[in-house]
Amino acid sequence: MTTGRSGTIGVVVGDIENPFFSLAVRGITDVARQAGFTVILTNSGEDVSTERAAVKTLLAKRVDGLIVSPAKESDVEHLRDIARSGRPLALLDRGIDDFDVDTAIVDDRHAAEGVTRQLIELGHRHIAYLTACDTSDHRFRQLSDINTGSVRRRVEGFLEVCRKAGLPPMEQWVRMGASTPELARQISTQMLNAPDRPTAIIASDSLIGLEVFKIARMMGLSIPDDLSLISFHDADWTAVTSPPVTVVSQPVYLLGEAVAKLLVERLDGSVTSARRIVLQTEVIARASVGSASTTRTRAQ
Repeated sequence: MTTGRSGTIGVVVGDIENPFFSLAVRGITDVARQAGFTVILTNSGEDVSTERAAVKTLLAKRVDGLIVSPAKESDVEHLRDIARSGRPLALLDRGIDDFDVDTAIVDDRHAAEGVTRQLIELGHRHIAYLTACDTSDHRFRQLSDINTGSVRRRVEGFLEVCRKAGLPPMEQWVRMGASTPELARQISTQMLNAPDRPTAIIASDSLIGLEVFKIARMMGLSIPDDLSLISFHDADWTAVTSPPVTVVSQPVYLLGEAVAKLLVERLDGSVTSARRIVLQTEVIARASVGSASTTRTRAQ
């Protein structure tokens, strides 16, 4: 691995249209360029078979190392093969507990705990968590249903805070399958038209959050009077809407920098054991969160 280098790093992300990944890739490419590497970027579309094909293509191009954001944690044998071969590999955003490779993630569970606790303190009891992760029947039953580590840690924190607050089992409020804008709009419409509609929604990413915001407006719901909204990722649109949206700000660019530095150091041979970097999040409070309304509180 120390001779015949191509001077390239392969990167596989879940959805390049998602501002989260595009910003992370910017951090990766800036570090790679400074270290003398060119980045070859591929998009898995959150599909494991596409991810396998992308990895195979990158290896055929003889990249010096890979950065991957795994589409499905339960199906990573192709990534384990890379690690076993000695080719440097680092995981972006989605760490796997029993996979001993360099990893850079954010503290998703702590972030979810914080915003959930805030909503409960404001009187919310019907709190939905909406994610793009999915199951065959689009229903959430247990944490193992979620194959994306970052989202699973968030849902775990959400459910644990609700349990400690004495709320009834909240699994039914974890809504899955918002993997496209159309599906996010469809699920949001169903939830907000239900007799026991949520008084607060936590969107697992800014693309989902935007669709929730649009549907609430379309239905004539006032944010935050009728619906409180919190989104993960501080996308540009969240600060310019009326009202601006409270977000869990993740240090996405720094995350990209961190994972790239891990890989570059591995390529330089300056480290031996696998490392795991956990970056902290920050809640940016804006105007999309309010107390549960008196009417809705009585109805609950």
